[in-house]
Amino acid sequence: MKQLENTADQVVDLYTDGACKGNPGVGGWGVLMRYGQVEKALSGGEPATTNNRMELLAVIQGLRALKRACKVRVHTDSRYVQQGISEWLPNWMRRGWKTAAGGAVKNQDLWQALAREASRHEVEWHWVKGHAGHAGNERADALANEGVRSMLGGMP
Repeated sequence: MKQLENTADQVVDLYTDGACKGNPGVGGWGVLMRYGQVEKALSGGEPATTNNRMELLAVIQGLRALKRACKVRVHTDSRYVQQGISEWLPNWMRRGWKTAAGGAVKNQDLWQALAREASRHEVEWHWVKGHAGHAGNERADALANEGVRSMLGGMP
């Protein structure tokens, strides 16, 4: 991405999505990064994972790709990601990574990585309805599915 100036009106938009063929199964993640008229697409995959892990990894990879601290709007169709980072994470951390019921938090490794990456930036979290024609979300979904195909050797 282009170097960002430190002005209040410049924001990087990250449109993120995860995909999984079987759950667990072969998974992929995708990120569309947009800064003004500049776009960058990222995708990847894992051979054995879950959809929630791919949703988290998409956001982590998008934030990691930013070379310096930025104002960021993360657009996700995952309530798990949006509610997790906005509502559940502070409580998990306070309770030593235990859920309200006392069990271990699932995907703790990725939640910790997401918390680290998000702390480097000024982040707004936005939930968007998936598969509803939102252009950024549809592109992130296509990138996530590219990630799945890359794990399957190009097969659909």
